[in-house]
Amino acid sequence: MTYDITALRALFPALSTGTAHFDGPGGTQTPRPVIEAITRALSNPLSNRGHVTAGERNADTIVTGARRAMADLLDAHPSGIVFGRSATQLTYDFARTLASTWSPGDEVVVTRLDHDANIRPWTQAAERAGATVRWADFDPATGELTLDHLRAALSERTRLVAVTAASNLIGTRPAIPEISRLAHEAGALVHVDGVHYTAHALVDLGQLGADFFVCSPYKFLGPHHGVLAARPELLDTLRPDKLLPSSDEVPERFELGTLPYELLAGTSAAVDVLAGLDPDAAGSRRERLTASLAALHRHEETLRRRIDEGLAALDGITVHSKAADRTPTVLLTLDESFGAHGTQDASRFLAEHDVHAPSGSFYAIEASRRLGLGDSGGLRIGLAPYTSTEDVDRLLTGLTLFLKRATG
Repeated sequence: MTYDITALRALFPALSTGTAHFDGPGGTQTPRPVIEAITRALSNPLSNRGHVTAGERNADTIVTGARRAMADLLDAHPSGIVFGRSATQLTYDFARTLASTWSPGDEVVVTRLDHDANIRPWTQAAERAGATVRWADFDPATGELTLDHLRAALSERTRLVAVTAASNLIGTRPAIPEISRLAHEAGALVHVDGVHYTAHALVDLGQLGADFFVCSPYKFLGPHHGVLAARPELLDTLRPDKLLPSSDEVPERFELGTLPYELLAGTSAAVDVLAGLDPDAAGSRRERLTASLAALHRHEETLRRRIDEGLAALDGITVHSKAADRTPTVLLTLDESFGAHGTQDASRFLAEHDVHAPSGSFYAIEASRRLGLGDSGGLRIGLAPYTSTEDVDRLLTGLTLFLKRATG
């Protein structure tokens, strides 16, 4: 198992600016193979999908290739891969479709840990259907969302559980297989927000037990759009609103309008880049992904420990990422002595020193409030495949300088 960080970083034109990027949870930088795939797609003949002209064939090849690539990444079936503008848009679409079968007395479970994109589509759909929303809490002291938290919200009337596989704010990774088992025992479907999780872990849709799983390629080196994975036979039971002449086949019945072919070409390339993170990996693309994401995990865990140790040596910092199982994502706040805008000031200071670590609640508004941070959140440090030891040291040096300056 190898990980050549120098060779990997050379693939990213944006890194030539010298900025150390810790904004991966909000979107990663783009490697050259993805840029080139997008350019090729737009440079060659391209039209609506078909099998007669070169443009039709190119479009069809891109779409089918992207479905296979995402199926390999998520261990899903290509016919269960749905493309959309964003994970948020796909969640709203499926919330509306599923809610058409709900009635007053039905219940939907959402969690305080989630990004709002896996909360508001469900609460709004439930309100329109007359269904009841039940909230699963998490422990703000530990950042853990436990099975007991879920049990407290489940009942025989639960129709759907919406839960994150990894918090984009504090990194917590709930026990999704066990949560799915409890939800299924109650007769509920499970919708998993995997946007942050997919950037850091090998996804196995069957092992997770998710009925629906959404992710965003731009969080794992690809372009901006969304992906939903589900069993094709489950998708076949759903009847979304669609145009009369558009395809009623699965998964096309859920894809509104013409797909962004160039972005799908970039997504296939991004999956191939992930599969090559371990240059010694061999076998099928899924096998290479398995080896490469294991190498990525080891790389990110090493850097996360370096960050944790560095932050522990600094005074005036509170770290809110404490779960036993979490992604390499750290949320921190500063003592009141640094003022109400301390983390925003720290973020600006770091940016002046070419270190990008943004401050905010990052749409995880319920989690931020539950942590006692209001709508402001904190400074978020997120790792990506291209993060280096030197990047981490620059971050810690920058934070140290900011703290010294702020305290005089």
